[in-house]
Amino acid sequence: MAETSFDVIVIGAGPAGEVAAGQLGERGRAVALVERELVGGECSYWACMPSKALLRAGELVDEIARVPGVAGNSSACGIDAATVLRRRDEVIHELRDDGHLPWLDQRGVTLLRGRARLAGERRVAVEALRDEGGATAPGGGAEGSGGERVYEAREAVIVATGSGALLPPIPGLLEAQPWTNREATTADAVPGTLLVLGGGVVGVELAQAWASLGTRVTLIEAADRLIAREEPFASVQVAEGLQRRGVELRIGARAVSVERDADGESAGDTAARGARSAGAGGRTTVMLEDGERLSGDALLVAIGRRPRTDDLGLEAVGLEAGKPITVDDHMRVKGAPWLYAIGDVNGRAQLTHMGKYQARVAVDAICGGGMRARRDGALSPRVIFTDPAVAAVGHTLASAQAAGIPARAIDRDTSGTAGASFHGRNAPGTTRFVLDSERELLVGATFVGPEVAELLHAATVAIVGELPLATLAHAVPAFPTRSELWLDLAVGG
Repeated sequence: MAETSFDVIVIGAGPAGEVAAGQLGERGRAVALVERELVGGECSYWACMPSKALLRAGELVDEIARVPGVAGNSSACGIDAATVLRRRDEVIHELRDDGHLPWLDQRGVTLLRGRARLAGERRVAVEALRDEGGATAPGGGAEGSGGERVYEAREAVIVATGSGALLPPIPGLLEAQPWTNREATTADAVPGTLLVLGGGVVGVELAQAWASLGTRVTLIEAADRLIAREEPFASVQVAEGLQRRGVELRIGARAVSVERDADGESAGDTAARGARSAGAGGRTTVMLEDGERLSGDALLVAIGRRPRTDDLGLEAVGLEAGKPITVDDHMRVKGAPWLYAIGDVNGRAQLTHMGKYQARVAVDAICGGGMRARRDGALSPRVIFTDPAVAAVGHTLASAQAAGIPARAIDRDTSGTAGASFHGRNAPGTTRFVLDSERELLVGATFVGPEVAELLHAATVAIVGELPLATLAHAVPAFPTRSELWLDLAVGG
């Protein structure tokens, strides 16, 4: 007979939920992991992984253009869009999660395919999913119900349901059935034209990705600059990079209404039926506040994320649906010491790596440890995989000053080291170190340039460890590497 109780029940099998369930299994806990779609979650199939697969070919072409002797110039290296899409499909395993299951089995984790909701203290109701033929569904897209069973968690319940795309209340937008990140990362054909609403991380990455594959892209951003939470120079340099690819930018432009041709079927229509087509007939038009009308084969809405808490039964434990689940630094919910929330769903840091970190914190608390989350908010390490890329951790100069820190900045050309010449001398990009002048500590770092993501971890270690500049001066970077940027910090400090 199937078990009806476990030590811990984890709701949501994205990266955070997987890590939590796996680590609890390794520690000898009996764990159930509940998932209504695909094990691996948003990041594996509709966000981080497919977007990077779509971006990679264009990044290589850009590097070839900067480095003499490879092919002369980037025009000699055309991109085969069909091959890029096939490679993307390999990366997301054709939207199947079979590859994740052995990892769970090895750790003794029981996978429950279904929709979960809280049914009271330490109780989780799971509605089993069935496919159209009546069998237990293997993953996302299941129809109907295979009945409901209530499971008991002897120790704890962890909510790790992640987030979904936020759709603003613009007249006509929902009726136009726009793309979200899901359709934009899994489309099976290249649209001729694409409108992107939103100039944050998702917007700029996918604008670049589709432009590199031949789409004419127009990006609309209501704020006065792209990636507005990062340093102003990063906004300028990313905008210039997009424009070099032919992306048209409408900065400071606000959409006031959207309409879809009545005779056409939108990409959202086909996606809703299970297809992954790009702009299948019809066009979408966005009207801007200044009267300009912009039309495209598809419209991607990328203005933000909202926690998936609408249908979790939060009311049964005194919480409000549709809002982030507030937790303490152990990831516990106040007033419900048996309930934890990790990853995007708690609103602290909507980043995959921070969700995994929070999973480790929650597991430690459940197992009786005292680990507390530190620096998992807006100052978390973050990367925008455009070209130039942006890698940042901690404060910007403006946020440090707003926090009352006596901050000063050291700015350098990211390409200004011997090691940078191998990535193409004079590649665009600026590096900024933000220093606390009183404590002589690094409190923020931003790297803009090609392939700067791997420069970030050293800055993260220095900031989290609060290493004095006098100590960092003895951490000598190897020659010739781009990490010699840290010598400028030692001299400047």
